[in-house]
Amino acid sequence: MRDETVQGTSRGYSGALLAAIAVALLLGIGGIIWSYSLNSKLAAQQQATADSAAQNAKLAAALKDTDARLNVATDELKTSLGVTQAQLDTRSAELQVREKRTEQAAARLATEQQQTAGQVAAVQTDVGGVKTDVAKTQTDVAKTQNDLADTNTQMMSMKGDLNGHSTLIARNSDELEILKHKGDRNYYEFTLVRGQKQQVGTVSLMLKRADSKRSKYTLSVFSDDKQYEKKDKSLNEPLQFYSGKEPMLFEIVVNNVSAKNTVTGYLSSPKGAPAPVVVAER
Repeated sequence: MRDETVQGTSRGYSGALLAAIAVALLLGIGGIIWSYSLNSKLAAQQQATADSAAQNAKLAAALKDTDARLNVATDELKTSLGVTQAQLDTRSAELQVREKRTEQAAARLATEQQQTAGQVAAVQTDVGGVKTDVAKTQTDVAKTQNDLADTNTQMMSMKGDLNGHSTLIARNSDELEILKHKGDRNYYEFTLVRGQKQQVGTVSLMLKRADSKRSKYTLSVFSDDKQYEKKDKSLNEPLQFYSGKEPMLFEIVVNNVSAKNTVTGYLSSPKGAPAPVVVAER
């Protein structure tokens, strides 16, 4: 009985030991497998770390090259910006000068406009005055024209003592001015004193007698080495004679006979007649 108990106990210990050994073996095998797996993962991790290190080295080299290029580009940009800034400063200075000149020109223009406005106002005032003067002048001209028309109507047409043809005469200085402005003939005014020979135009005249009471007179005409006597003539009577190489009709009209043995009047000659020679005084 005791032996059976001992044997039973021995068998129990042997089974436990076997079980422990089996467990240990399993644990050892598991540890070996886990260790192998861990080594494989570690090798893979180390390879990955080496690859990362190589990639990082490549990236570092690329970054260094990029930094170098960036530095060069930065230097070039700085240089370019420096030049551009200088140009901008110069341009800005030019614009400021131009703006100042523009302001000065605008100020001058405003001043000139004010002056011009003042001058225009003054001119407008002057124009107003001129218009008034022109209107007055036009009125005066119209009046003068009317007076001339009246004078022309009133001027006498007398028959000449030589050919009996009627000719328009001037009885006073106003009518003589009208005849002069017609431009048909040349006119030379004279005042003759009795007994004195006087050149008038291209001929010479001498008063021989003057009768103021009867308004009669007698005078001699010297022309082309000839002498013509106009005897006992009346006021405003045309005295006619021919003179010149190609004889042209001359006329003498006496408008006044004074008590002092003088007469006044005018000599008229055709436009084509020779003009008197003027001798310069020495």
